[in-house]
Amino acid sequence: MGETIFSKIIRREIPAEIVFENDNVLAFKDINPQAPVHVLIIPKITEIETTKDIDSTKHATLLGSLYDAANQIAKDLGVSESGFRLVLNCGADAGQEVYHLHMHLLGGRKMSWPPG
Repeated sequence: MGETIFSKIIRREIPAEIVFENDNVLAFKDINPQAPVHVLIIPKITEIETTKDIDSTKHATLLGSLYDAANQIAKDLGVSESGFRLVLNCGADAGQEVYHLHMHLLGGRKMSWPPG
C-alpha cells in the first residue's frame, strides 16, 4: 500500500479531529461531512487498499475491531438509538478517493434510499 493521507493522520503528521482510538483503529471526523455525524474509521496497521483486498481469514479480527469501533462511536456521538449508516466504498466508480480501507459512519439525520 502506498503512502496516503490516512497514513499521515495515523502518524499525527496531519491534524484530524479524532473521536476514537485503540491499538487497531483510529476514527476521526470527515473534513467534508455528508451528515451531521460523519466519521471515518480506519485500521491503523494494514496493507488493505480496498474491500477487494480483504482476506476473511487474515483480516477477521481487524474487521471485527472496525465494527466494534463503529458501534462504540455511534453510541458516543448519540446516533446509536436513532440509527446510522456504515459505508465502505470500493474503487473510483463507488467514490473511493483514499486507497486505505476505511468505513464512513453517517448519522444524525434521516437517510434516503437509494444512496447514490
